[in-house]
Amino acid sequence: MGKIYTAMGLMSGTSLDGVDVSIIESDGNKEFSSILDRYFEYDQEIIQKILILREKITVPENLNKYLDEIKDLERKITLFHANVIKKTLEMSKSSVDLIGLHGQTIFHDSEIKITKQLGDGKLLSQLTKKKVIYNFRQNDLKNGGQGAPLTPIFHNVLANKINNKFNLGFPLNFLNIGGISNITSAINWKDWEEKINDINAYDIGPGNCMIDEWIRKNSKKKYDKDGSIAKSGKIDKLILNQALENFKENSHYGKSLDIKDFDIFFAKGLSLENGASTITNFTAKLIANGMKHTHKMRQSIIYKWLVCGGGRKNNFLLESIKNNFDNLYLEPIDKYEIDGDFVESQAFAFLAIRSSEDMPISFPTTTRCKEPSTGGVIVKNF
Repeated sequence: MGKIYTAMGLMSGTSLDGVDVSIIESDGNKEFSSILDRYFEYDQEIIQKILILREKITVPENLNKYLDEIKDLERKITLFHANVIKKTLEMSKSSVDLIGLHGQTIFHDSEIKITKQLGDGKLLSQLTKKKVIYNFRQNDLKNGGQGAPLTPIFHNVLANKINNKFNLGFPLNFLNIGGISNITSAINWKDWEEKINDINAYDIGPGNCMIDEWIRKNSKKKYDKDGSIAKSGKIDKLILNQALENFKENSHYGKSLDIKDFDIFFAKGLSLENGASTITNFTAKLIANGMKHTHKMRQSIIYKWLVCGGGRKNNFLLESIKNNFDNLYLEPIDKYEIDGDFVESQAFAFLAIRSSEDMPISFPTTTRCKEPSTGGVIVKNF
């Protein structure tokens, strides 16, 4: 066992609702325990500024064009994170060794190797008097990777923790439904040293991003709670099939995805309920296709899938995914004593520890990088 760190992870996803914060204890390898999880909602000004900026930045040139706006928003987001850290440390009384900052993604295109997450690690370190690790994607991109998903190495730790207690066996797969959906196929710890490069992961399609955008633009709600709006609507099968056909032409796996890869335009003209139902089924079909493609699933066999991320609460989406299989074991990870809301914030605390120990955080089978890559910029600015 290596040195045990107390680390904090901060995650702000594409749902734009706020920041998830987790404190963990870990050696960045097999040892892991959760200390504290908290959620802090963004104020409306920050949410609106992110939405406006995200709409403007459609090509990399826009990153320079709107540089002043980006810097202004990055400062606001960094100050918000600093306040969140202060409140969390007061709550927990923990002595945190380091902080892993994911930041707020406003642009990501793996093909041209450009990614931008808002969050000033130097300023955050100065304000919190803590060592901060940020900009986790850049090194992976330099090494030929996609920059995402980065959580699979942590999913594997959780899979083994769950298996040790509940004896679920392997293969044990994770379906993370955030703004984008990704999957991880975990390996048993007894094969850890020889087969760490066999942890498989992919971004496979949209998660909540299209559903959330449809609800935001067509109602006063922020998201479809439990999938109830979609459930009350009717799928427009003609529009759904056309959208799937159009997407199929441009689709390929092994590429990290961004919310800008998906457009809700095909549902234009549908009612709130019918649009939600059609878009949710479109999302479910792409997720199911990704699961089948990456795991070569045979529908006669029950496969174990644990679901984390906000999308696990959308019952209609989960049922729609299951409808694409004859037999599918799909359960929220919460059933196994892991809070599915905080897997990613815990993951970035874990990745921060690995970064500080110069251990790889991405692998050829998770991000398609050329060789196992370390990641994250480490800053101590106090």
